[in-house]
Amino acid sequence: MDTVASPHVGSSTFRAIGTTNSVLVTRPEVLADAVETAQRHLREVDRAVSRFRPDSEVSLLAERARRAPAEAFVSPAFAAYLQAALRVARLTGGLVDPTVGSALVAEGYDDDLDVVRRRAGFHQVRVVRVPHWHTVHLNVSARRVSVAPGTLLDLGATAKAYAADTVAGLLAESLPGGFAVNLGGDVAVAGELPPHGWAIGIEDAAGATRQVVTSTGQAIATSSTQLRVWDTDDGPRHHIVDPRTGHVAPAVWSQVSCAAATCLEANAASTAAVVLGADAPEWLTRQGVPARLETTDGRVVTTPGWPDASRRAA
Repeated sequence: MDTVASPHVGSSTFRAIGTTNSVLVTRPEVLADAVETAQRHLREVDRAVSRFRPDSEVSLLAERARRAPAEAFVSPAFAAYLQAALRVARLTGGLVDPTVGSALVAEGYDDDLDVVRRRAGFHQVRVVRVPHWHTVHLNVSARRVSVAPGTLLDLGATAKAYAADTVAGLLAESLPGGFAVNLGGDVAVAGELPPHGWAIGIEDAAGATRQVVTSTGQAIATSSTQLRVWDTDDGPRHHIVDPRTGHVAPAVWSQVSCAAATCLEANAASTAAVVLGADAPEWLTRQGVPARLETTDGRVVTTPGWPDASRRAA
């Protein structure tokens, strides 16, 4: 997970949406209000799109779609977050796809990760078909969603990043000062900058800082194949599915960090890079995405625009 730091700022850390989050403010007197705004929005997100809550809109829609096409009237939060996920699917040519939920379940990720890891014995991996994103239809103005039979939406590849963007925007609109919102390693910033920008540490799965870069407005997101992992009878698994195969992507990269104008775009690129494996550096370069890719044996590859280890600007 990435970390954010800057001298003379206020910060608070809390758990929500299954991960550790932090809010940093340049004016400490607004910290309590900023945290309350962030937590309130994340509660809305959890009720709308959590795959692990039986009463979430995602779960209720999946139950309807168990054996037949399904349609539902959804909340504004659900509509906004699904719209963001479908946008990412289009931008990545389907490399990041919100219909991989059933594939993740088949790989063993069918509950909160702590529950999955505590199970006795290993999970038997199954093969399922990914419906693919173009089978999902969203009428934004009417807030109606329709899905194909067997669809379980999983917005894990986009919701956290989109929430970071959304919360940062809400804070900049409603409170004075500047803000850095870090939701499980997806970092968005808004409002005024600290004197030297936001220092963002790129951390590995063990919590060691691999590099520190400075954001002067850019979002940073990191996707890892080493953090959300569990065991199966066929060996360890991680949480990023290749929609083309329905299985988790080969762990060519231990983690990929990307910079972009929004956290949603940065996370879309980092997730797609994990899916692409060895082809990722060329793809990221063509897309104009500054990125840092680290192999499982510690070798680092960067794309144009990402600072070397002796420079901090991102």
